[in-house]
Amino acid sequence: MNLTIIILIAVVVIALLAFGVILSFFSVWLRAWLAGAYVGIVNLVAMRLRQVPYGLVTDARITAKKAGIELTIDELEAHFLAGGSLIPTVQAIIAAQKAGIELNWGRACAIDLATKGSGKSVVEAVRTSVDPKVIDCPNPASSSGRTTIDGVSKDGIQVKVKARVTVRTNLDRFVGGAKEETIIARVGEGIVTTIGSAESYKVVLESPDSISKVVLKRGLDVGTAFEILSIDIADVDVGENVGAKLQEAQAEANKNMAQAQAEIRRAAAVALEQEMRARVQEMQAKVVEAEAQVPLAIAEAFRSGNLGVMDYYRLQNIDSDTSMRKSIAKPESGSAGSTAK
Repeated sequence: MNLTIIILIAVVVIALLAFGVILSFFSVWLRAWLAGAYVGIVNLVAMRLRQVPYGLVTDARITAKKAGIELTIDELEAHFLAGGSLIPTVQAIIAAQKAGIELNWGRACAIDLATKGSGKSVVEAVRTSVDPKVIDCPNPASSSGRTTIDGVSKDGIQVKVKARVTVRTNLDRFVGGAKEETIIARVGEGIVTTIGSAESYKVVLESPDSISKVVLKRGLDVGTAFEILSIDIADVDVGENVGAKLQEAQAEANKNMAQAQAEIRRAAAVALEQEMRARVQEMQAKVVEAEAQVPLAIAEAFRSGNLGVMDYYRLQNIDSDTSMRKSIAKPESGSAGSTAK
């Protein structure tokens, strides 16, 4: 009797558990069955055990089924476990199908995972492929803060340009392809190169479309996730005369260099003058030294008897006569002025 009661209680508990499980999955199962996207109770229980939101997976399957796209539970569950967004990915496939764009589930999952954490989405990629977007070049929201692309023509005049690039997403190259920043950088480089090859800034002002034509021929969308449809020049303006400023700076540099060289030569001349003065002083010192030897020589001549008193007097008379003649030949400035009067 006790065994029968225990078995009966166990059966009741199992029945209640089974009823609870069926009841918890019944609404999801019924919704899928009524939508024609049947999902078995076993699959729902398995997803619950794997901590997969079975309701989200079922809703994604119902959405795809209603759009005529066959997706299995395993495909949806695998994409969720990989970190993807189910509903946006399904919506992207539906949008591509309605627009006549070939996009299978595997590529859509790859695009969704590639855009994860970038602020983009697979839906936006498909939408841009259907409805092209316009990119400002340069991007006014960039960290550089530049509002124009500046180039200098061959005549030295700066030209400021604003461009708008119309692009369309290339879904085949979206995974692994360069994004908008690369497009902006390449277009900016092409514009600067085109302006730099112009003979005069007037050529750029007269035909701004020549810039877009030249840039388009360069194939700037190679290796990117976009296809460039057009490059339109929104604004062209004349900037500074960079060539004149460079010439002015070069002239100033040349002047400073010439002044430095002149200062070097002046310093060398001053040094040479000081050296000559030193040599003059040296020579004068030698003359004084030689003159100091004359009285000694005369004294020695007196002692040795080579010079007499009369000879000395005649020597003094000759010296006095020589001094008088020098004074007559070179009168002082005061006496010369008195004579003139």
